Amino acid sequence: MDAHPTPPVTLVIFGATGDLTRRLLVPAIINLTRSHLVGGDLNILGVGIEPGDDEFLRQRLDAFLAHLDGEETTGKDEVWESLRSRISYLQGDFTKDDIFLEIGKRLGTTCNAAFYLAVPPSFFGPIVEKLADLGLMDESGGCFRRVAIEKPFGTDLASARALNARILARVEESQVYRLDHFLGKETVQNLMTARFANMMIESLWNNRYIDHVQITASEIVDVGTRGKFYDATGALRDMIPNHLFQLLAMIAMEPPNSFDAEAIRNEKSKVLKALRIYTPEEAKANGVRGAYTAGPLNGTDLRAYRDTKDISPTSKTETYVALKLYADTWRWAGVPFYLRTGKAMTARDTEIVITFQPVPFAQFRETEVNRRLPPNRLVIQVQPDEGMSMEISIKSPGQSVDTVPVSLDFRYADKFDIGKTTGYESLLYDLFIGDQTLFQRADGIEAGWAAVQPFLDEWAKDDRIPDSYAPGSMGPVCADELIQRDGREWHELGVILHRNGK
Repeated sequence: MDAHPTPPVTLVIFGATGDLTRRLLVPAIINLTRSHLVGGDLNILGVGIEPGDDEFLRQRLDAFLAHLDGEETTGKDEVWESLRSRISYLQGDFTKDDIFLEIGKRLGTTCNAAFYLAVPPSFFGPIVEKLADLGLMDESGGCFRRVAIEKPFGTDLASARALNARILARVEESQVYRLDHFLGKETVQNLMTARFANMMIESLWNNRYIDHVQITASEIVDVGTRGKFYDATGALRDMIPNHLFQLLAMIAMEPPNSFDAEAIRNEKSKVLKALRIYTPEEAKANGVRGAYTAGPLNGTDLRAYRDTKDISPTSKTETYVALKLYADTWRWAGVPFYLRTGKAMTARDTEIVITFQPVPFAQFRETEVNRRLPPNRLVIQVQPDEGMSMEISIKSPGQSVDTVPVSLDFRYADKFDIGKTTGYESLLYDLFIGDQTLFQRADGIEAGWAAVQPFLDEWAKDDRIPDSYAPGSMGPVCADELIQRDGREWHELGVILHRNGK
C-alpha cells in the first residue's frame, strides 16, 4: 500500500531547544519532506524556556544541521530552507496558562495540531492538563488534536497507573501517542511482515520448535553526563518496560485479525499481560544486575560508574540488567525469554535471537556431529545494521559426515536505499495521519511495569551493590550464570556486525 502525504498540521514541540528536536525530530521531518510525505502545509511551533524569537530557534537548528550539509539525510538546501521558513518559537513556562493561551493564538484557525512533549517526565501530566483545560485538545469541527509523549512513562507500576489516569481524565486514549523510538526501526516494523507473510516462519513460531528467545540492547557508551538522571533510573527502568518489552510483544503476539492499529495493539497487550508475575523469591532467582568498573573503553580510560559525576559513591543503581521471563500463553508455554541490556559493553548491538530446538540425534549417534551440531538460530538485527540472519548447519565437502554452521544474511542496506534515517520518520508520519499501531496503549504500559515490579521491589530491599563488570565486556559473571544454569549461552554480541565488516 502506497503511503499518502500527511494532512495539513502544526507540530508544536515542547522542549524545542533540546537535543531531541535538533538531532532527531527535525532531521526526520526533512527526510519525510524529501520523500514527499509531508509538504508545505506542515508548520512547526517550538516552545521552550530559553528566551528567543523565531530566528533564535532557526539559527540553533542551522548550527546543528551545518555539519550534515551534503549528506543524504539533510543539509542546508531548498528542502531545509522551505521548512526553516515555517518554524516559529515561543518562550514561556510550561506550568503557566500564559504560554498555552499564546499557543492558541498562534494556532489561530489551524485545524490540526500535534503536541510533542520532548520534556522531562515531570511535565507530562501538567502539560496535558493545561492543553485540555484551555481547549487545545478540542476535536470538534472535524479537527484532530494529538499529544505525543516520550518515555519514560512512569518509574514503577503505581506511577504509570497514576500518570495514565491523570492524562486519560482529560483526553481520549485515541489522542495519546506514547512513543518508543525502537518501534520506528525498519527491522522492528518488518517483524510482523516476516512472521505473518512467510508460512515457513510462522508455522515454526511456537514452543514445539523454539527453545528460547534472547533480546539484547547493549550500548558501548557509558552514562556520561547523564549521571543525575541515570542514578535515579537505572538500566531496568530505562530500557526493559519500554524498549525490550515492545520487542518481546512484537515477537510473541498472536496474529491479529487485521493490520488495524487496535487489532495489533490488542494482541501486543495480551502478551504483556501474560508475562508471569514473579514472587519475591522468583524475582531474586531470575534477575541479575551489574555496574561497570573503571577500565579502558574505545581508547579512553573510563571511570567506574560510582566514580562518575553526579553518581553517589554508594549507589546501588545498575548499569546492566538481565532477566529470565515467561509469557504464559499456549504458544509460548515453557519457552524462556532472556532479556539483557547494559552500558559500556563490547558492542552497540540491539538484536533478537530465536534459538530453535535441537534436532534429534539418532541418525548422528555414531558420529562426531552429535557433540557439535549447533541449533538453528534466526538473528534479527535491530540496530545499528538492520537485517536478519538465519544460522543453519550443512555438510562440508568430503567423504565423512562433517557439519559446518553457515549463515544466510540479509541486510536492508544491501537491498534497499534506506539512506540515513533517524528512526522517527515512521513515528512522526503515523502521528500526523493518526495511525497508533506503533504506539503504546495504557494497558500495555501498565502490564509491562507489573512484570518488572517484583524485581524493583526486591532490589530496593537489597543492600548489596550490583555485581561488577569490566568496560568493553559482555556484562557481569552473574548474567552468564543466569543463562548457563539452564544449559544455554548468550549469543555473542556483534557477531553479525563483525561478519559484515563493521
